[in-house]
Amino acid sequence: MTQAAVPPIGIEKDAATRTIGVIMNGVTGRMGTNQHLIRSVLAIRDEGGLELPDGTRLVPEPVLVGRNAERLSALAERCGLERWTTDLEACLADDQLPIYFDAQTTAARMDAVERAIRSGKHVYSEKPLAPTLAEALDLVRAVRTAGVKAGVVQDKLFLPGFLKLKRLIDDRFFGRILSVRGEFGYWVFEGPEPEAQRPSWNYRRDDGGGIVVDMVCHWRYLIDNLFGPVKAVSAVAPTHIAERYDESGSAYPATADDAAYATFELENGVVVQINSSWCVRVYRDDLLAIQVDGTQGSAVAGLREVVAQTRAETPRAIWNPDIESGLDYRSKWAAVESNGSPEKNAFRAQWEHFLRHVACDEPFPWDFVEGAKGIQLAELALESARTRRWVDVPPIDV
Repeated sequence: MTQAAVPPIGIEKDAATRTIGVIMNGVTGRMGTNQHLIRSVLAIRDEGGLELPDGTRLVPEPVLVGRNAERLSALAERCGLERWTTDLEACLADDQLPIYFDAQTTAARMDAVERAIRSGKHVYSEKPLAPTLAEALDLVRAVRTAGVKAGVVQDKLFLPGFLKLKRLIDDRFFGRILSVRGEFGYWVFEGPEPEAQRPSWNYRRDDGGGIVVDMVCHWRYLIDNLFGPVKAVSAVAPTHIAERYDESGSAYPATADDAAYATFELENGVVVQINSSWCVRVYRDDLLAIQVDGTQGSAVAGLREVVAQTRAETPRAIWNPDIESGLDYRSKWAAVESNGSPEKNAFRAQWEHFLRHVACDEPFPWDFVEGAKGIQLAELALESARTRRWVDVPPIDV
């Protein structure tokens, strides 16, 4: 990997603002369009840019890149953007575009990210960073050789529900945390009627699909950042629905896992159990619900809301299935309020961190090594499912 010149971080518009060009590759999909383009980069731009510590404002200017000219043109017109192209190489050669963002499919991401690093771009990427841990570590080494900045999307850390949960943990509300239980998922229709809510490649292993690869990367950074480092994993990863219908209405064999039932042992002794499924009907308050139980209290966190119960409010339950308990278990839980700060889109919050990281060298702990940890845990969970045993999680060595 050769050393590349790092492009400038911005072009001054006037004394108070400067622009920074952002290559956005693969944002014609639902997540890329809504979360990364419209609610993050364009929202920052349309509100006058991101305020930096010196009082200036950094205005991101996106250039849309992809393979389908028709979809790119339509998205650009919808968003009032003039710049879009199918020529990634031309963008990578442009020194006025110092940031490369990738929201392509997992199978397509590795090559494009590697080319962006070689071109000297600062890289921000959706997860999984690469198809395998070995390839992710190659990207870590490439970033270090090129001397560029790099980060991976870890959006759930910035959701209101998990910010509230982190505050409870930091305030020692739980006492000693004993266990964590999570339920994630919803019913993804097989098609053709009604059509599936997710793209067909998600259910083909050869195309990088599977719920383990998709969701265990999320669980790794949530567990590590909230509860402690993961020591070992045990998982079952079936394919419950063997046939689905693709975007054209044609049947195809679903070869990737569509559910994962995993237990994680942490270094501090906490036990975490998380069920993930695209074959489950929701009977809970949110698509993701995580319950934390400790010696002094418990809490249940969704994407936005959290309820908690103290030790003093814990009912004295007695098991007797022959009579009505007479207890309203939900009545003893109280909503956890926010800290008063305005809630911000989780994706935008991390985008702002990354832009400040590039422009001002502010810390950005969610780097490619952190992204590699997610892929590592997904691979080990699949190994556990395949071999039907507990698998230890070794340190990342790069």
